[in-house]
Order: sequence, then C-alpha cells, then structure tokens
Amino acid sequence: MRLGGWGFVKRGIAAVMAGLIAGVMPVQACTNILLMAADGTPVYGRTLEYAIETQSDVVVVPRNFEFVGTRPRNAPGVKWTSRYAFVGVMSFGQPFVSDGMNEKGLAGGALYFPDFASYTPPEKADGRTALAPWEFLSWVLSNFSTVAEVKAALDKAAIIDLPAPIVNFTLPFHFPIHDATGASIVIEPIGGKLKVYDNPMGVLTNSPPFDWHLNNIRNYVKMSPVAADPLKIGGKTFAPFGQGSGLLGIPGDPTPPSRFIRALGYAASAKQLPDGPQTVRLVEHIMNNFDIPIGFIDSAAKGGELEYTQWTSVADLRARKYYIKGYKDQVLRAVDLNSFDLDAKALRVAPFRINLTPPALEFAK
Repeated sequence: MRLGGWGFVKRGIAAVMAGLIAGVMPVQACTNILLMAADGTPVYGRTLEYAIETQSDVVVVPRNFEFVGTRPRNAPGVKWTSRYAFVGVMSFGQPFVSDGMNEKGLAGGALYFPDFASYTPPEKADGRTALAPWEFLSWVLSNFSTVAEVKAALDKAAIIDLPAPIVNFTLPFHFPIHDATGASIVIEPIGGKLKVYDNPMGVLTNSPPFDWHLNNIRNYVKMSPVAADPLKIGGKTFAPFGQGSGLLGIPGDPTPPSRFIRALGYAASAKQLPDGPQTVRLVEHIMNNFDIPIGFIDSAAKGGELEYTQWTSVADLRARKYYIKGYKDQVLRAVDLNSFDLDAKALRVAPFRINLTPPALEFAK
C-alpha cells in the first residue's frame, strides 16, 4: 500500500472528527482475535462493520505528533505528544484511529459497546487527563509499549461522557489491547470507571461486557474440532453425518455473543504455524468467516442502514507489519512500519481505493 505525504492542521481536530463520525452510529459486529505463532509471534486480526461508508484511510502517525483532545462545548482538552509512532485506520481525514499498531508492537481497536458503555461525567474528570471516547485508542498507541504499561496508566486516565456534536450522541466503545509478548487485556468503561480484564483467549466482540462472555463459554464446553463418536442405542449405531460433528450447535448467527463463541472456537482450534507471515494468512482466513455482506443484516427495514464489513485488519506484532483489505478490494495490503521515517514531520496517508477488477493471474511461460 502506497502512502503519500499530506499536510495536516493539528489543532481542533477532535471536534471536527466527532461531528463527522456522528452519522455512522449503526456499528454492531466488530470481531477481534489474537493467535500465537510457534516462534512466539502474536498476530492480531479484526473486522470493522459500519452501516454508512466511513471514508477510511490508513495513516502513519510519527513520533512527536501533537494531539489536542476535546472538552465540552468544543473547548480544547488534554494535549499530548506521541512518544511512539503508529499505523492505523482513521476516518474522514482525522488521525484518531479506530484500529492500529505502534512501533513497539502494541495493538488494539475501538469496538462498539452499546447499552453498556458508561463514561465519567466531564465535571468529575481531571481535565489534564480526560479523553473523549474516539481519542482513547490513539492515546494508548502513542504513549505505551506494552499491555503492562497501559494497565499501570489507567488509574489516572478517564474517558468522559462527551456527545459527538450535531447528533448529541456519545460513541460507546470498549477496547481490546495486545502487545508483542502476546499479553492481552480488555478495557471497558463501566459505571464511569475503566474496568480492565486480562484476556488470555485474545478474543472480543461487542456487548454484553467481557465477563458475561466468559460465563457464556460454559454453555459450550462440549464443543470440539474432533468428530463426535457414534451413538449406540438399543443395539443400533448412529454415526454422524460427515466431519465437523464435534462442533454441532456452535452458533452461526452474527450477534456478538455468537460471534464471540465462534471466534473463540477458531482461535482455540487453529493449527499453530511456525512464524508470523504464515500466521498472518491463517488469521486472514479466520477473519473471512466474520465477513458480513451487504444485506445479511438489514436494519434498513426498521429505519437504519445495511450494515456490512467495511474492512479487515491483520497485524504481525513482532515484525511491525500491518495489513488491511476493504470490502470492495479483498487483496490484503501491507504497511511495514520499519520502512518509514518514524521521526517525520508530517502524517503519511494512504486512501482506500476501490478496485473491483481482481488482479490477473500470471501464467508461466
């Protein structure tokens, strides 16, 4: 993926972004997993679903980039300068990302968390550390190198209940975070506090809260990638129809609880591959199972829009390589953070381009 130089006005960006993304509220079906290669390389995968085109671009944010947060009534909020460079997906030309990875291999995403996200009231938050929901992930990726560092910093951090301008709606998110050692956590704003869960499975979807999903796993303890044994009743034997009978009953619908169980099943049963590059392809194949084509979820019938998978990202957290493919171009593109000047003075941006023509095969001569 080619990234071109692009100038950017840094001040006041948060308020602009909030107003722009306020119209893309129907976000329900994001799915996140983490797999470990045999050599210890963690590989992260994630899908993003929106019901309105998000105008997504891939951005490389350099070190020492100045961020300015937002407070109520569009007042300037917390200021910080990026300690680490990172790559991620931004929307509508703003450097606050909904998914990404930094130069130290810390990665994560903002996943929709409706009905359960409960942020700190702005008047109760320290204005020196308070962040709007859409700013939090960029703050994490630009400041920390490991999951342990993120956990240690959360006592002083707060995500404030800040409605996006125009529609007066607060964006509900929770955040899976992974690092280059394979450590994973989930950060959820519950009751005005940031709850942190260790996540050894590396899997997350959407609502309900993470601890509910953990309890729900107990409903599927009999699931297995190994075929079920034949059943013998009254001297008669009943063999399963074909392979996969050990997974009979695993949920296939696109609701968050069902996707969590299905993603966990894929992650737990996937054959471990030797290294990062091979695991990147394995994660890509797994994430393909969570694609939502246009029309499969039809909220338009009730006044919404047709939600679909707009893009899928995969990240090799040791090699510092970030991959992405879009709905209208399913070729996986790579961004190698090692190939960039991470002390550059400007952002580097690569717009998603529509390519409906598949690349031609090259035949041997």
